[in-house]
Amino acid sequence: MAIVAYITVIGWVIAFLSFKRSASKSRLVNYHLGQGLGILIVYIALSVTGAVILSVIPALAIVFYLVLLVPFVLLLLGIINASNETERPVPFIGKIFEGRFNFLSN
Repeated sequence: MAIVAYITVIGWVIAFLSFKRSASKSRLVNYHLGQGLGILIVYIALSVTGAVILSVIPALAIVFYLVLLVPFVLLLLGIINASNETERPVPFIGKIFEGRFNFLSN
């Protein structure tokens, strides 16, 4: 379930619901649910910001398409961490989202 938490929004929802229904709550899955949600939030924020800026300055399209590759690379790094069963934050934004989503552990 820790790996599934990084695979699109639907995968995150499936992992979350499975985590909530399980009798034994895994710290690893809880941690990676938070990291995956953090990456999704950053992706949405970058997409909205990019859309607003691109509507004003369309010449920056290539730059923003490259910027939108960053969350994809972070997802891959999160999947690698989850498959290695480590609770290591993803680079750049992982520390920001550690311990922020306490609703996941209830």
